[in-house]
Amino acid sequence: MVDAARARKLADRIQQIVAEMLERRIKDPRLGFVTVTDTRITNDLRDATVYYTVYGTEAERADSAAALESAKGVIRSEVGRQTGVRHTPSITFALDSVMENVQHIDELLAQARARDAEVAKAAQTATPAGDANPYKEPGEAAGDEDDDDGAGEADAAGRTSS
Repeated sequence: MVDAARARKLADRIQQIVAEMLERRIKDPRLGFVTVTDTRITNDLRDATVYYTVYGTEAERADSAAALESAKGVIRSEVGRQTGVRHTPSITFALDSVMENVQHIDELLAQARARDAEVAKAAQTATPAGDANPYKEPGEAAGDEDDDDGAGEADAAGRTSS
């Protein structure tokens, strides 16, 4: 196992090398507008995964993936030459789906905002189902109006109870 900081430095260096290679040296016409977003390397420094995004349609993504696979050997040899590590890591290209996830989350947030607006609009004209103030005030009893003067309460016929 190797130090995590060394692995991260090597992954960053591989990302720079691959991005430079794609920009300047790889002249495959199938290669679209590719952006290298991240590189991850295993702890034993044997395998590197390069994440990329492609701006364009699904067909352009497939063409770019094929172009990257065909250029993998040239890119790996350049990585080995520039990094100077004893064993050059094998490179795997993986399409990064971060942008699709971001777009999906944005759509979900827009739906939530629309539903919140509907609820707020309905709440403006809504009235409570029961009393406007369901909490009893201190000293207020439901239906009791005792004067505490010693006399009993009068019923509807005017009779008092003792």
